[in-house]
Amino acid sequence: MIDLQNIEDAQKLAQAIVNTIPEPFIVLDGEIRVLAASRSFYETFKVDPEQTRGHLLYSLGDGQWDIPALRVLLETIIPERAAMDGFEVEHDFPNLGRRTMLLNARTVLYDDNAISTILLAFSDVTSRRAIEREKDDLLKQTEELLRQKDILLQEMQHRVANSLQIIASILLLKAGAVTSEETRLHLRDAHQRVMSVAEVQRHLHTSNSIDQIEVGSYLTKLCRSLAASMTGESNPLTLDVTADAGWIGSDKAVSLGLIVTELVINAIKYAFPSAKSGDRIAVTYETDKADWKLIVSDNGIGKNAVTVGETAGGLGTAIVEALVKQLDARMDVASSAEGTSVSITRATFTSRMPQAA
Repeated sequence: MIDLQNIEDAQKLAQAIVNTIPEPFIVLDGEIRVLAASRSFYETFKVDPEQTRGHLLYSLGDGQWDIPALRVLLETIIPERAAMDGFEVEHDFPNLGRRTMLLNARTVLYDDNAISTILLAFSDVTSRRAIEREKDDLLKQTEELLRQKDILLQEMQHRVANSLQIIASILLLKAGAVTSEETRLHLRDAHQRVMSVAEVQRHLHTSNSIDQIEVGSYLTKLCRSLAASMTGESNPLTLDVTADAGWIGSDKAVSLGLIVTELVINAIKYAFPSAKSGDRIAVTYETDKADWKLIVSDNGIGKNAVTVGETAGGLGTAIVEALVKQLDARMDVASSAEGTSVSITRATFTSRMPQAA
């Protein structure tokens, strides 16, 4: 153990310890006069040791250290709390310019007398605060851009919906004006498909998320709307949806929505030529990590009496096949006198859910 013979030795040791501190550091007496300062304090603030030691802190630099926030720390907070960490001060410091400093202060009390000293350390966080402000500004700019994107997207969706409604109205008017029954049927089918696309678009528009869609809610609302528009009170047909919980991308949701719409419309129109109690269409969607399976099944007359997609190679079949290919999936059709099941499968997937029967 070092035996300090006199006060001078103790002071030398204390000053040597202070000088090893890398950040600006000063020791103040109870009257806020500078007893000692670290080498980094002199180098950082460009002050002369002879004009610093023994002087009132507030008088340094012709009074430029008389900082209101510093007075609050040393004269109000420290006497009450004895310690303070991270006290932030922004000031034009002499010979240094505008800086943001974090101050850590401690009061040292001695047992043998009422004299106390204050240890005060400075940490320059000017660059850190500037980076934080830049990040905040970038975040605000990003949020504003996202807000503008949402507005533009909503406007685009509104215009698409209006355009689809106009096209559907024109097709319906043309269907009523032509004399050919075959042409009229084609125009009405085209009208129904445009309305189906509009319905898919409407459900996507009402979602709370732009890029991700909750698949169960989406398919349920879509099928409910299809059933309401194509079946009346006298039609006992039921349309059930069962889907695993989860979210899918909006682009995938559009394709799945159009496939479901096409298959459900086809089943409603052709699978039940004679409406009866118990007629049922089931839509199921299952997932297994990245793989998924969509099944639209009915308990109608089967494809022996009607081909899936209206007629072999018909427009409905072509639309569904194109969408299935776009989703990198495959389509399988199983049919008998007890009904038809169309499965759209991404990779290998074994169904766990019941189908229409």
